[in-house]
Amino acid sequence: MKCQVGGEGRILDARNARSGGVSAGSVIFSRLKALGVDYVFANSGTDFPPIIEGLAEAAASGIALPQAITIPHEHAALGMAHGYYFMSGKAQAVMLHTNVGLANGAIGAINAATDHVPMVLMSGRTPTMEKGRFGARTVPIGWGQEMRDQAALVREAVKWDYELRFPEQIGEVLDRAHAIANSTPKGPVYISLPREVLSENIDSSDITATPLMAAAVAEPPVNAIAQAAEWLVNAKSPVIFVQRGAGDADGFTALSALARDYAIPVVHYWATQIGIPTDHPMFAGANPDPWISEADAILVIDALAPWVPDIHVPCADARIIQLGPNPLFSRFPVRNFRSDLSITTETSAGIVALHEAMRRLADPEADGRRARRASVEERTRAIREAAIAAAEQESGPVMSKAHVSWCLSRAIAKHEATVLSELGCPLAPMTLRAHKSWYQEPHSGGLGWSLPCAMGMKLARPDQLVIATLGDGSYMFANPVACHQIMEAYDIPVLILILNNAEWGAVRQSVTMLYPDGYAAKANQMPLTGLSPSPDFCKVAEASNAWARKVTDRTELPAMIEAAIAEVMENKRTALLDIRVA
Repeated sequence: MKCQVGGEGRILDARNARSGGVSAGSVIFSRLKALGVDYVFANSGTDFPPIIEGLAEAAASGIALPQAITIPHEHAALGMAHGYYFMSGKAQAVMLHTNVGLANGAIGAINAATDHVPMVLMSGRTPTMEKGRFGARTVPIGWGQEMRDQAALVREAVKWDYELRFPEQIGEVLDRAHAIANSTPKGPVYISLPREVLSENIDSSDITATPLMAAAVAEPPVNAIAQAAEWLVNAKSPVIFVQRGAGDADGFTALSALARDYAIPVVHYWATQIGIPTDHPMFAGANPDPWISEADAILVIDALAPWVPDIHVPCADARIIQLGPNPLFSRFPVRNFRSDLSITTETSAGIVALHEAMRRLADPEADGRRARRASVEERTRAIREAAIAAAEQESGPVMSKAHVSWCLSRAIAKHEATVLSELGCPLAPMTLRAHKSWYQEPHSGGLGWSLPCAMGMKLARPDQLVIATLGDGSYMFANPVACHQIMEAYDIPVLILILNNAEWGAVRQSVTMLYPDGYAAKANQMPLTGLSPSPDFCKVAEASNAWARKVTDRTELPAMIEAAIAEVMENKRTALLDIRVA
């Protein structure tokens, strides 16, 4: 028996389910489940009815799907997918509302691209048809949201984009999207989903079949790895620059051993992740000087901008190796760091292979290396001790960010913790020993990243202490009302430290760097940087049942951090400290 409900092709899903046919929109989640996706971070709209109906039908039928997380702001959706990948290693999906939702999410796509984070980003497309087809326009925004090229909003940030043409494509298109996102170099992909296409019916019998294609993963090239190993082993003054960590736990262990075995200092200039423990004897801090000017061999590991060419100049005869998923960073029009040997490989696999290749070579510099080890260790120890002493012993009227960082480091020593810093706690005074212990904002600079990223991490690892440290400006960029609502709704307790200086400090630093003796640097109030009066951030957090306190006295800070950690780990409640800093 057929059950018609209006216009052409408008057949109830209940009948379709009995005959093996369902709407294309209703099978998206099923296919994502087959691809290993755990969560879909969604900000829904009028393009979602076929998807929402499919979710409800699956729930009623007991069909397992990725969990749909309702996200009140798109920036949070992409940030959570970003963080979930960092902690789990699994690409997730994000679903947004037409062009306006995609526009709100564009910053998150740019951040994901810069960090090589895979995700399947989707948004609806306003209906093309005005009438006569199920799914056609029904409200005025159907006209107002139409664009000639909606994907252009994110095309420069994604690896691949496609607009779904026919309903029967949905499974294969999702398979392709997922495989491309997870191929070397990883990154986001985008699919545009017209509502009429989502509303059409398809045969769902193979929607949970084995995925159609595998990701293309770059393995370390044997000859290039052997050449790099020879250069490094024979070097008298090698140095390593690492910016995005070592890939995974194996890479972290291998790089730590490589640096120790061959007495090679590891510089973390503007590091978004650490490659070795911060108390490792070869951890050389953040300053490329003087290491770069002394080096005869330089290994650059997955570093977009390992140094500043106007300030730091390698020796003309130094051999420079660039290693990583995209060692020449071809997505960026201008990046002209020299590379005498470019090695395309997943970071961890490349580091492991390089260490093994170096160990197979005879050591021509054993005596020289022993002397170098003593010299490097003395220098790195002095750098680290100076940073910690300055942070610990400060006595000014207002706390520095470094002091907060030192206090936090002591408090988390007995926990398995992950610290995110977005113009928040500096790395130098901290003691961190695990590869997932430190994340800084991507070099794309799409602020408001750290809080939703921390939420995604906590969702992936509920037992982990996850701490978002960020400036007051970054906290406001994070759409905190939306983030706190999500944390309360889905029981995602995160520790938040706002390092509040009531200004955009990064903008101030940029101005004074270019114009150190200029009018702005000498002004009582630098234009376009102040954020006074500072809002009551505690009330923002308390509106969603978070524990929140203000801290202005440095003597109270250690106890406050301990109390906040207890709230998060024992009471399973988000905690926020609004800390006044210079």
